[in-house]
Amino acid sequence: MIKVHHLENSRSQRVVWLLEELGAEYEIVTYRRDPKTMLAPASLKQVHPLGKSPVITDEAYDGRVIAESGAIIEYLLARFDDGSLSPTAGSDESLRYRFWLHHAEGSAMPPLVMSLVFSMLGKPPVPALIRPIGKLLGQGVQKKFLDPQIKDLLALWEAELVRSTWFAGEAFSAADIQMSFPLLAADMRRGLDDYPALQSALARIRERPAYQRTVAQIGEFSSPGR
Repeated sequence: MIKVHHLENSRSQRVVWLLEELGAEYEIVTYRRDPKTMLAPASLKQVHPLGKSPVITDEAYDGRVIAESGAIIEYLLARFDDGSLSPTAGSDESLRYRFWLHHAEGSAMPPLVMSLVFSMLGKPPVPALIRPIGKLLGQGVQKKFLDPQIKDLLALWEAELVRSTWFAGEAFSAADIQMSFPLLAADMRRGLDDYPALQSALARIRERPAYQRTVAQIGEFSSPGR
């Protein structure tokens, strides 16, 4: 039994989706965000010192704790995958797969999260007296630093999905599960009107029965979070 410590509206959606694709037995333990700060509750630190989600415990191994999205995905694939969600080792597809599996958190999410943070500088809970300055600062960083980076990311993803149906090739893989979070975050925050291949990829994701079962349980991600 895998126990998914799921923070509402967070990256842990991908872990539930992966387990649905694998047909593995699991249980969801849901944690609610603080309504004022939108941060994870302190109780998550009882599971892992970082106090963040996703994190899983494997009850088959005395509650072994695994944190970080990429590490969790690799662990679950090693435990349950029959090879259908990862390309053959040594193939060109496996190199693409490994890149996208780690790109999602290594290069894609940092500027998207920073964009969210800087967009909040002119809003509560920032003190009212400094919100105008915060707003100007956020807009400046967004325009000069973050927007160009995110534009480059979206262009890279679009080119890859013009090249093939999925990120690692013609076959769906766990890399597509990992990349779903940046895609959803970019769609919600910026829109993907100029990126038809990305729109098509999101449509294909939403058509997958395992994804639909995931959304039915915990909802679809709707706001970048940690």
